[in-house]
Amino acid sequence: MNPAQVDAYLRRLGVPRPALPTVDVLRELHLRHLQTVPFENLSIHLGEEIVLEEKRLLDKVVGAGRGGFCYELNGLFGALLAALGFEVALLSARVYGDGGRLGIPYDHLALRVRTVDGSVWLADVGFGTHSHYPLAFEERAEQADPGGVFRIAESANPGDLPDLPGLQGLADPTDLDVLRNDKPEYRLETRPRVLGDFVAAAWWQTTSPESHFTQSLVCSRLTDDGGRITLSGRGLTVTAADGTRDVRELATDEEVLAEYRERFGIELGEVPTVRTPA
Repeated sequence: MNPAQVDAYLRRLGVPRPALPTVDVLRELHLRHLQTVPFENLSIHLGEEIVLEEKRLLDKVVGAGRGGFCYELNGLFGALLAALGFEVALLSARVYGDGGRLGIPYDHLALRVRTVDGSVWLADVGFGTHSHYPLAFEERAEQADPGGVFRIAESANPGDLPDLPGLQGLADPTDLDVLRNDKPEYRLETRPRVLGDFVAAAWWQTTSPESHFTQSLVCSRLTDDGGRITLSGRGLTVTAADGTRDVRELATDEEVLAEYRERFGIELGEVPTVRTPA
C-alpha cells in the first residue's frame, strides 16, 4: 500500500495520518473503521466477484466506498496497519455455530497486532457485532468493552471433529477461544497466515448453499453513539447504545436504495436480492 493509498484510506476513516503506531492510534482506527466501513455481503447477491488482492480490495472499500466481510475488511485493515508501522499477523479462526459446532477451516480472518510499545492486540473489524476496540491478546481475564464483556481463553475442549471417528480431540494446544458475554464466538489459531490462504474458504462462503452469507443479505455498521444500524433485505433495524431497537420494513425499492446511500454511503443501481445457490 503506497502513501497515496494510505492517505485515501485514512480519509475514508476520517483519521489523520498518525506519527507512531501506538495503542491509542490502533484503538481510534479500529473504532472509526467499524463506524465508517460497513460489514456487508452485497457483492454475493449482486453477482460481483470478490477477489482477495490488496489492489482489488482498495478499489472496492476505498475507491467505491463499499464494505465487505471478514476476509475483505480485516485483510485490508491489516495492510493499512502494516503500512503505518504496526506489526501485523493474519490469523485464521473457525466460528462457533449452532450447538457449539465449529465452522470450516479459515472460516474467519482476524488480526494480531503489535504496537510500538510491544503490546499485542486482537483486532477484528470484520465480525459484525463484536468489540468496539482491540482486545489485549495475552490477557486471559475478562475485558470490558462497549460491545460486551470479552475473554480470550486457551481452548478447553478441542474435540470438534465428531463426524470423523478417531480424530476427536485433535487441535493445536495453542488455539484460543474468543468469548463475548461468556458465549464462544470463534476459535483462533495463532499461526500467522497470508491473505491467499483464505481464498478457498472465501469461495465456499460465497458459493455454498450451506454458507449463511448466501442465505441472507446484511449491511451493518456501528453508529457514532455506540449503537448499530443494520439493513437486511428490506428490514431496517436501528439499535441504540442502550439496546433499544427500532425495526421497520421498507416498502419500496427507492426507500431501500436511499437507506443504503444515506446510512452507509453505498450507491447501488439496483436493490440486491438473495441469490441462494441451488
